[in-house]
This record gives sequence, structure tokens and C-alpha cells, in this order.
Amino acid sequence: MNKDAQLLKFVYQNSLMGVITTNYILGAVDNRRLRREIKAQRSEYTRINREAKCLLRKNGCKAWGVSPLQKLCALAMIKLKTCWDNSPSHIAEMLILGSNMGIIDANKRLNQYKGAERDVRCLMHRLLRFEESNIQRLKQFL
Repeated sequence: MNKDAQLLKFVYQNSLMGVITTNYILGAVDNRRLRREIKAQRSEYTRINREAKCLLRKNGCKAWGVSPLQKLCALAMIKLKTCWDNSPSHIAEMLILGSNMGIIDANKRLNQYKGAERDVRCLMHRLLRFEESNIQRLKQFL
């Protein structure tokens, strides 16, 4: 698999997991402002995911979803962590930690696949900037 496909696969899976987890976590959120913020995040994850899927197809590649085990583990962890504490502060902290993991992974991939095409790298940078802005916007809920 070439560099473009590898990087796009990461963007696709990362953004898909963002869609899945934000959608699921909304069920635990009572705070209106935080709900609005999470819905906005879900919308941008969806847009990035669609763009990654289009670029994958354009490059003749299949869009790989997340494994059922990954999805199950993530959703179980959200359920467990929000069961005892669904305060806006705790949920914001969970989302910030998730975005931090995304930032670390995105930077690793950018360094690993330096030769990827410009449009692919631009999409990865968009995801990276989005994760960074998520953290800034979520700080108000801590």
C-alpha cells in the first residue's frame, strides 16, 4: 500500500472513530452548550471522513472502517467513564484526552509519510488543526 493510501486510511479511521464516539457520548451529555460543541465536532469529523473516503476512492483504494473490537472497546470505555460522572468537566476531559491521542498519532503519521501527495497531507493537517482546536474549545468546560 502506498503512502497516500496509508495516510488516508488513518484519516478515514480516525475521523470515523470521532463520528462514532461523539455520537455515542452525546447520550450522556445534559449540558446544552457542551452538547452543541460535541455536535459541531461530530459534523466536522463527518466532513473530514467523507473527504478521506473520496480521496481513497480517487486513489483506487477501499475505505476501511474501524474493527468491531475497536468500536466495542471505545464505546464500553465511554459508558464506563460516564456511568459515575457525566459532568461537563469530566466529559470535556475525556474528549480532550481523545483529541490529544489524535494529535500524537497524526504527527507520527505525518512524519512517517512525508512523501504523500499534497492533497492527502492537507487533509491530514486539517484533521490535526481540528483536533487542536477541539482542545481549545473544550477547555471552557473543565
